[in-house]
Amino acid sequence: MAQIEARGLTKRFGATVAVADLDLSVNAGEIFGLVGPDGAGKTTAMRLLTGVTSADAGEARVLGADVTRDPETVRGRIGYVPQSSSLYADLTVLENLRFYAELFGIPAAAREAKAARLLAFSRLEPFARRLARNLSGGMRQKLALCAALIHDPEVLFLDEPTIGVDPVSRRDFWLLIYRLLQDGLTLLISTPYLDEAERCHRVGLMHAGHLVACDEPNALRRRLPGTVLEVRGADPEIVAPLISRVPGVQRTEVFGETLHVGVLDAEAAQTPLHEALTSAGYDSARLRPILPSLEDVFISLLSPSAGSPGGTEP
Repeated sequence: MAQIEARGLTKRFGATVAVADLDLSVNAGEIFGLVGPDGAGKTTAMRLLTGVTSADAGEARVLGADVTRDPETVRGRIGYVPQSSSLYADLTVLENLRFYAELFGIPAAAREAKAARLLAFSRLEPFARRLARNLSGGMRQKLALCAALIHDPEVLFLDEPTIGVDPVSRRDFWLLIYRLLQDGLTLLISTPYLDEAERCHRVGLMHAGHLVACDEPNALRRRLPGTVLEVRGADPEIVAPLISRVPGVQRTEVFGETLHVGVLDAEAAQTPLHEALTSAGYDSARLRPILPSLEDVFISLLSPSAGSPGGTEP
């Protein structure tokens, strides 16, 4: 059963279409990742689905309630962690939780128990008396998550929760997300990180306000035509323009010290690719087929030959 639904959801800011005709459905007990670069429309979509911003067209329903007509009912049953911090810097960790408990109308007798449970859940107990302003980025995000959970929501919206957070804190944050999933929550998470999208049950790829693809990560990878070859042992910045001219090569993309090469026929491409590498002085470079990443999929979808939607929009 869908707990988050959007049909034709559209939002404009002047001449800019931030979200264009968005159709989306998130099932109960699912982690759904809304993925795309800055400016793709992820945050606007989040704000539309949580009732923070009103749509110009279309409709959104959360837990069966119309977000536009009955926003207060929706807000009382969801948790929302926006990009910008909603914490109070001059309050301690515990005081922030007490404040949000009061804000959501939780009876005074239950506030301390709820706060204690969330502090234990997030492992913030040792920092309960620390001012929010003195927390690290990862700890602030954990506190923001706890504040969003204080009223026991059924659906949780997280807008780029790990931006600016170190890798260890990102891992810890995702461990908390999986624990919430075990508790039966439905989660909609936006992120620019495609490695985080791999952790989701389903992924929606956004570009220029459009949802360009939506499926399970493995299903999205299977949509990619041909084979992805990885080149190692050559400077990818140097060989990329040479390899892109080899017949049969559809696309090239630099991934750190490696180069990903998309080809339709891997066997036919081997010899001309090796020749191109040898001519560039990299005769010992290694070439092997690999499982495509979601980034490979996204780049392929947005290539001019794919006719990506939203190409005329900002």
